[in-house]
Amino acid sequence: MTYLIFARKYRPKTFEEMIGQKPVVQTLQNAIKNNRVAQAYIFSGMRGVGKTTAARILAKALNCQLGPTPTPCNKCELCKAISEDRSVDVLEIDGASNRGIDEVRSLREGVKYKPIHSRSKVIIIDEVHMLTTPAFNALLKTLEEPPPHTVFIFATTELHKVPATIISRCQHFEFKKISQKEVINHLVDISQKETIKISSSGLSLIAEAADGSLRDAQSLLDKAVAFSGEVIN
Repeated sequence: MTYLIFARKYRPKTFEEMIGQKPVVQTLQNAIKNNRVAQAYIFSGMRGVGKTTAARILAKALNCQLGPTPTPCNKCELCKAISEDRSVDVLEIDGASNRGIDEVRSLREGVKYKPIHSRSKVIIIDEVHMLTTPAFNALLKTLEEPPPHTVFIFATTELHKVPATIISRCQHFEFKKISQKEVINHLVDISQKETIKISSSGLSLIAEAADGSLRDAQSLLDKAVAFSGEVIN
């Protein structure tokens, strides 16, 4: 069986499971409850704090068979398809690899059509700041007249590189660094589930090195286990 790294194994599947982003989570859940979901969002913040995770959960919340719902079931076929990256209606794009105007034009053409299986099409562009200026200009035209049944979610670690014209057409959420206490509590939870014995000082060192990034903390714990086994001094 293929080993699943901690960052993937313990990736939140619901808003309630997200760590350290309560204001963002509460606002998104309220928007879903009150049918006030925007057609474009931009999530900014350092790496590993939950931006793309929140985007995927939002995609499930909008398309769950029980929804739209702030608490997607993760059991219906639509939720499973999104979780397993096989939904044809939820497209996740790496802005660094698909940064040109041709890619954005292709995207614009695709969003003209209604979703095939889902309630909403969701377009997630990670590292959106990597798009070229012509690509941003092409994207702007779509955001000015967004197609119905489509939600755009942009994630970036460098908000200052995203044109103000794009930001002004999105609801912006800033994802904060995860506190050291919350990181340690999460690592304790993983350690208990994985029967890993690690000292409090070891957990503190990992949390300090992660510097607010939960994903970095998970990766560092993975490395420590690979080096020392299930007993880490």
